[in-house]
Amino acid sequence: MTGAAEGSGFLAVDSGGSGLRAVVGTAERGPLARREAGEPVRTGERGIDPEDFMARLVPLVRALTAEAGAVPLGTVVVGAAGLASLGDGLRAELPGALAREWGVRRVALAADAVTAYVGALGPRPGAVIAAGTGLIAIGTDLTGWRRADGWGHLLGDCGGGAWIGRAGLEAALRAHDGREGGSARLLTCAEEVFGPVAGLPGALYPRPDRPAVLASFAPRVAACADEDPVAAGILRAAARHMADSAAAVCPSGGEPCIAVTGGLFKLGDPLLGPLDKELERRLPQVRRVPAEGDPLHGSVRIATELSIGSLTLPSDGTMLSVTTRPGD
Repeated sequence: MTGAAEGSGFLAVDSGGSGLRAVVGTAERGPLARREAGEPVRTGERGIDPEDFMARLVPLVRALTAEAGAVPLGTVVVGAAGLASLGDGLRAELPGALAREWGVRRVALAADAVTAYVGALGPRPGAVIAAGTGLIAIGTDLTGWRRADGWGHLLGDCGGGAWIGRAGLEAALRAHDGREGGSARLLTCAEEVFGPVAGLPGALYPRPDRPAVLASFAPRVAACADEDPVAAGILRAAARHMADSAAAVCPSGGEPCIAVTGGLFKLGDPLLGPLDKELERRLPQVRRVPAEGDPLHGSVRIATELSIGSLTLPSDGTMLSVTTRPGD
C-alpha cells in the first residue's frame, strides 16, 4: 500500500435501530470490507452511550481489518440515529476514544438524516425525505442544514410507516364500530394480522416496539389502495405530509433536487404516485431524482471527502460536527 493510501484509511459507520453497519476503505481504493452487527447501541441518561458504542464497534473493526488488510484509520465518520437530540455524550467522548484505540485524527459525527441526505444526493443543494417507521425531511443550500419532523410517532413522523399503519388500523376500528370513515377491507386485513380488533389496544399499547408494529401494517394499507378509497386516502394524506416537510426544508434558490430514501418507499406506486403529485404542486421548481445510495453510502462519501480534505458540507453543532486532533 502506498503512503497516500495509508494516510487516507477511513472507517464509515451507520448506527441505527437495527444495529451497526460499517465499512473500512481508503480514499484511493474505495470501500474494502463491509460488516454488520445486529444489536443497536444502548441509549441511557446521557443519550447514546459512547462506551457501549465502542464495545460494539471494536470487534466489528477487527473483523473488517482482518478482511481488508492493515488499513491505518486516519478518519472515522459515524452517522447515528438520534444524534441531534441524544448525541452529547457521543460528541464529548467518541473522538478521544477513537484516538486512543486506533490513532484516529479526524472524526465526523452526523445525524442519520445527514448521512441519508449525502447518500441520496451527495454534496449538492436540495432536500431528502427519509422514511421508514418514522419520517424526517432534511435540506441544505450548502451553507446550513434544515430539518422538519422526525419527532417520533407520538408527536410527529407524519406520513411515515407508523403513521400510515396507525391510520389504517383506525379505519379498521371505525368499520368495526360502524362509524363513518371506516374500511371493511382494512378491518379484514387487521384481523388477519392481529386477530380480533377488539383486543388490539391491549395487545398494542404495552409493546415497547409499538412504532414498528404500527408500521408493519403500512404494506397492507398500500395493498388495498387500488380498490379501497379509504386506504388510498390514507396514502394521499401521507404524501401531503411528506410534501409539507420537504417544502419546509428545500432551498428556495437555484435548481435544487429532491430524493426519497428509506424502506417505506418500497410500497411503490401507491405511495410514490400521490407523492409525485404533491411535490409537483408544492415544489414545481424542484426535480425529483433517484436516490444514489443509502445512509451507509453517505457515511462513506463523507469519510472519503474528509480523508482528502475536500469536505464541502456545512458543519453544525448537532447535525454534522467534525473534530480534528493535533498532529494532523
